[in-house]
Amino acid sequence: MNKSLVALAFGGLAIGMTEFAMMGLLPEFAKYFEVEEYQAGYLIAIYALGVVIGAPILAMLSNKFPPKRILMTLMLLFFGFHTLFTLSTTFEVAFALRFLSGLPHGAFFGVGSVVATTMAVPGKETRAIAIMFTGLTLANLVGVPLATYLGQFYSWQIPYLVIAGLGLVTFYTLYRWVPAIPAAKDNSVKKQLQYFKTPRAWLLIILISIGTGGLFAWLSYIAPFMLQEVKLNPSRLPFIMILVGLGMFLGNLLGGRLADAITATRTVILGFFSMAVCLLLVYFLQESVTMAYIMTFVTGLIAFTIGSPLQTILIKSAKNAEMLAASAGQACFNIGNTLGAFLGGLPIAYGFSYASPLLVGVCLALSGSSLALYLSFVQKRD
Repeated sequence: MNKSLVALAFGGLAIGMTEFAMMGLLPEFAKYFEVEEYQAGYLIAIYALGVVIGAPILAMLSNKFPPKRILMTLMLLFFGFHTLFTLSTTFEVAFALRFLSGLPHGAFFGVGSVVATTMAVPGKETRAIAIMFTGLTLANLVGVPLATYLGQFYSWQIPYLVIAGLGLVTFYTLYRWVPAIPAAKDNSVKKQLQYFKTPRAWLLIILISIGTGGLFAWLSYIAPFMLQEVKLNPSRLPFIMILVGLGMFLGNLLGGRLADAITATRTVILGFFSMAVCLLLVYFLQESVTMAYIMTFVTGLIAFTIGSPLQTILIKSAKNAEMLAASAGQACFNIGNTLGAFLGGLPIAYGFSYASPLLVGVCLALSGSSLALYLSFVQKRD
């Protein structure tokens, strides 16, 4: 395997751990900072806001520098902000540093996607992006359970020091393994912003923000769904999350191969449609514990086939603004996260069961598939 892609995967592991480990450690944060758990949950939301703001802005402003230098700088910022975060003594300081910690997230994946495609064998560009995202899926499979264990049995500072250390490891491996790639020439901020004047750019932004919401409408409420609707024993919840992580890990690799074989757009159409079918099956088979296990794995697998193909579509849609487009895509993933959790929670707020977010997810995933189908017609027309 190309060492450069391994270096990018290290970054994905660090970023995946910092984003998702927080969800399992909210009681620890609430206790430490003497706030309510729902207030500790603001640390999740402010990180997502940091990603949304930082992704396009940092990618756009740094585009005149060589990609390797950009990636190393982003990881140095990641290391610094996370180290300071572990030293927080008040909730207000932690809140501010959590926002700053999210800034490098989207730009790293955006710039990293462009670097991965540059180094890839022709015809295997999406597979190269998928290898970078392997780190993110490994975070869900191994990193997050480890961080949760360390935080619950020792201190929340320990897993976040480990995460900061991974940022430093990524910085070193980027320095050693990623080759020098020249900076884009004659690519001013004004020229990059022209990308957002194209209808295709906004179609992709809407597609990603809505379609990926289907995944998060399911994932945000998976624990109460399993406990209250499937009647799963609470002791089995960690196994459920491992199945989700394993499915995502394999689905990410599958998505990269599919996109290189049948085109990225067709993979996205198929992926969103299959996600909707999976969520519908989860809804109608909720009384079976055995099927709950099976469908948890399958749904995680299907849902993550779309990540790297979407990055490929974004890069190919943005001549002279590839880093900006790929980074904006990461901001859209986080909008999808927020949108899916919010819309999925609405029927619960009105008294419906914890299975109701699945139907919301079906609608969002079908919308994503429909928009991707329309995108394919636009591409053929052009």
